[in-house]
Amino acid sequence: MAARAHAKTARRRTTRRAKATRKANVGRRWSQRVTERSDALDLERGVFTQKDPKRIAASLKRSAERSRRRKSDSYRSAMSMLTFYLNRAGKALPAERKKTLQRAKDELRKQFGRA
Repeated sequence: MAARAHAKTARRRTTRRAKATRKANVGRRWSQRVTERSDALDLERGVFTQKDPKRIAASLKRSAERSRRRKSDSYRSAMSMLTFYLNRAGKALPAERKKTLQRAKDELRKQFGRA
């Protein structure tokens, strides 16, 4: 009888541990899911990997203006997506990449006439 009770306890521990691991893995890439499946914008593939800040800004502007699901004006949607990406990926981005994306923010302001 004691062996059965021990087996039940061991199974329960494994289940709890497995659930905790699954839960941790589900939340690991939430920012990637937001970038890929955002309700606000349908981003062009590889928009944040481009090297030219003007092209990044132009792509974000295009995506924001085409979107019918966004909740605010196109400038705000485009800027918030760029800021979101910078904030979430920031610690893993090289300094040169961050600089390019910061320039893309400035360029986005210019393209929307807000600079």
